[in-house]
Amino acid sequence: QVQLVESGGGLVQPGGSLRLSCAASGSIFSIYLMGWYRQAPGKQREVVATITDSDYTNYGDSVKGRFTISRDNAKNTVSLQMNSLKPEDTAVYYCKIITSLTSNAYWGQGTQVTVSS
Repeated sequence: QVQLVESGGGLVQPGGSLRLSCAASGSIFSIYLMGWYRQAPGKQREVVATITDSDYTNYGDSVKGRFTISRDNAKNTVSLQMNSLKPEDTAVYYCKIITSLTSNAYWGQGTQVTVSS
């Protein structure tokens, strides 16, 4: 069984910063990809940022230059530093991993990020 536990969401004013973290545990040999996705009310889930086991990163167009993804392979954690937050960043943020050997995908339960004055 694989579990993903997210933390760090909350309420922040426009222009502020938040840091999200996700810890993966359970029957994991190695993780190929770790990433963050988000879903706002009435919208489809979209990719925010992903990082592979070789540290190749990919960002959604709307967050480039403001968000930074990083991972710690020894701890099976992934973090998302979010700066210059905008009201349109408000969403539930989900952590996702894809394992290396079996290519199984796992999702976290989601953490709410609200950007509002």
